[in-house]
This record gives sequence, structure tokens and C-alpha cells, in this order.
Amino acid sequence: MENSQSTTIKKSSWPKRITIAFILLLTIFISYVFICGITYSEGSRTGIAIKVSKKGYLFKTYEGTLNLGGISSENGTLLPMKIWDFSIAKHDTAVFNKITSTQGKEVRLYYKEVLKTFFWQGDTKYYIYKVEVVN
Repeated sequence: MENSQSTTIKKSSWPKRITIAFILLLTIFISYVFICGITYSEGSRTGIAIKVSKKGYLFKTYEGTLNLGGISSENGTLLPMKIWDFSIAKHDTAVFNKITSTQGKEVRLYYKEVLKTFFWQGDTKYYIYKVEVVN
């Protein structure tokens, strides 16, 4: 009789253990998503937008490249181009259209840098949220 009671107790503890493990994993995942979405830094960069595109197989993201300068120096020697890759925040089509219409002109891009990105958010940690044309 004692043996049947001990197996009953063991069987009833498994659902409780699974529930606790599931809640623990869910809490860790939600914490990870929250911490990775925290803004690490904010700023702006000025240059010429040389590429802006919508890419991705399943999750479409807006990505771009900014030429920060460095083509030639005062004495005429060629220096390597400084390129900066960025993503557009939250699939903002207004920002995408503004950058597309100003390609080839000097622009100032305002960005937020996050700690970690997820594949559906973009390829880079830098998210553009505002664009200004520099005169």
C-alpha cells in the first residue's frame, strides 16, 4: 500500500515541475527581449546615403549604407571610404521614403543603438528614426 502512494505522489509532481520550468523559461525570454531592446546610445551621423533597400526573405527590413566621407584628402591622396550600415526603425516607411528621395545629397541621420537585435528587426544595431537634409 505504501508503494502505490509513493508512485502517485511522483506522478502528480511532474506537471508542477513542468509548469515551473515553463514559467522560468518564459520569464528568462521576456527579460532577454526587454534587456536587448534597451537603447544603448543615441546620436546622429552625417554623410551621403549611397544605398537604401528593403530586403529579407520572410521578414522584410529596411537597410541602408551611409558614406561618411574619406574619398580624398587635401593633398590629393585617396583615402578609404568610411561606410556606416544602418537599419530603419520599426519599418518606418516615411523615413525610408525620405532617405530614398535624398540619395546623393548630404543628410544627417538620427539613430538609436540597441544592445542586441532580433532577425525580424534588421541587420544592424543602429535604427534610424529621423532624417534631415544638410544644406
